[in-house]
Amino acid sequence: MQAHRAGSCSESKLCPLRRCIIFSHVSQQRSHPAVGPHAMAYHSFLLEPISCHAWNKDRTQIALCPNNHEVHIYRKDGAKWSKVHELKEHNGQVTGIDWAPESNRLVTCGTDRNAYVWTLKGNVWKPTLVILRINRAARCVKWSPKENKFAVGSGSRLISICYFEQENDWWVCKHIKKPIRSTVLSLDWHPNNVLLAAGSCDFKCRIFSAYIKEVEERPSPTPWGSKMPFGELMFESSSSCGWVHSICFSASGNRVAWVSHDSTLCLADANKKMAVASLCTETLPLLAVTFITESSLVAAGHDCYPMLFTYEEGPGTLSFGGKLDVPKQSSQRGLTARERFQNLDKKASSDTANAALDTVHKNSISQISVLVGGKANCSQFCTTGMDGGMSIWDVKSLESALKDLRIK
Repeated sequence: MQAHRAGSCSESKLCPLRRCIIFSHVSQQRSHPAVGPHAMAYHSFLLEPISCHAWNKDRTQIALCPNNHEVHIYRKDGAKWSKVHELKEHNGQVTGIDWAPESNRLVTCGTDRNAYVWTLKGNVWKPTLVILRINRAARCVKWSPKENKFAVGSGSRLISICYFEQENDWWVCKHIKKPIRSTVLSLDWHPNNVLLAAGSCDFKCRIFSAYIKEVEERPSPTPWGSKMPFGELMFESSSSCGWVHSICFSASGNRVAWVSHDSTLCLADANKKMAVASLCTETLPLLAVTFITESSLVAAGHDCYPMLFTYEEGPGTLSFGGKLDVPKQSSQRGLTARERFQNLDKKASSDTANAALDTVHKNSISQISVLVGGKANCSQFCTTGMDGGMSIWDVKSLESALKDLRIK
């Protein structure tokens, strides 16, 4: 059967909730061979959901939040993962983690309205409080590429741009407020260390200038614009009709993609006068997206498996490239009469085919991160989810395992 037939946004006027109900009952799969063990590796850390995660530079350690106020750091020892640190400074749930690869500093934010910068001294992580000057929960945090500042999105309808003030020996922040009208859910930095993409609950994707004259030189012009004073709105799109859960710049910084709660994937291309391509997918809402090449993206969400999407520069369109987690069909034994009656009583159905998910993740995927190769030529990426597990996916192995899958 054909999987995830893409339709234009104008073809479907269903509200997001109704679309989710309809599509959750549609069972459609591409006839790909099973994904073998060489294509991915799965590890279950917790019984609790993984709220967010971040990797260190050499990918030997992962910091994750077990859906509470703590951050756990695991180190890979052979085929096993061992917990080596627990960070417990927050008194509200941790909502965002980012790990600076060069300076080896962690930054975390949470519902306690605070952010902490963590520095490893000896074998102990020491926190430094960053006052964000917000009155609602912090929702996401990202280091800039040069690691001299970081951005925090919050429910206060603003973005805090934080940088270290040498004279006073503390972290200070500036606010980007207008025209944000709701909670900021996702952030991503442009490679030039100045532009910042933000997705929020007012259905908007925006790109701002986060230029801080105290810590950096005046930026060069980009396809998004040439004048970049702090807080300048460089781009705004209203193509989505739902909360923007995740946003991502391409490796060049000339494209930005985002996913929203109406099951839509959008991409804006600065080289095409900021034209926006939209794709309404026949899936449950997507929660995470990342570029793996300049024209290929991986997204995942409530359907519990990653999907490939491709952008065609000529016509400026997005297309569905394939499901990256196709399980091997296992033979099932026949049901006894007793089991059929038990299923009818418990589930109002005698069918056990949908009793358990046959995907690698058993619950929604909440975050995707590039492990090897960067966004320009990713060879491995990682997914974590609400099932408390982490999967590492090998791109080349997926290409060879899945028929007709081609990553551009």
